[in-house]
This record gives sequence, structure tokens and C-alpha cells, in this order.
Amino acid sequence: KEYKAELMHPYYAAERGLVDDVIDPAETREVLIRSLAMLHTKHADLPSRKHGNPPQ
Repeated sequence: KEYKAELMHPYYAAERGLVDDVIDPAETREVLIRSLAMLHTKHADLPSRKHGNPPQ
């Protein structure tokens, strides 16, 4: 019970940098909408390959 009371909550993980954010369940929809909207316009440039596939 003591372990569960002290260590089994999201704020413990947030204090140690294991999670990025703790959001209120009532705000989940808004946070997801903002996050997905941000990723919608993201463009990641992939590095060029040094080597292609070897011949078989």
C-alpha cells in the first residue's frame, strides 16, 4: 500500500522526466486535436542512403 501510494501515480513519473505531460482527462480531446494538427504539417527530411540494396 505504501509503494502504491507513493510511486504509482503520474506525477511521480513526470517529476523524473519519464512522461512529457500529465493532462486532465477532461482536456484529452483538445490536447489530442492540437497535437495532431501540429503533426499534420510536419515534414521530416530523411537522410540520403549511403548504400543501396546489394545485388543478389
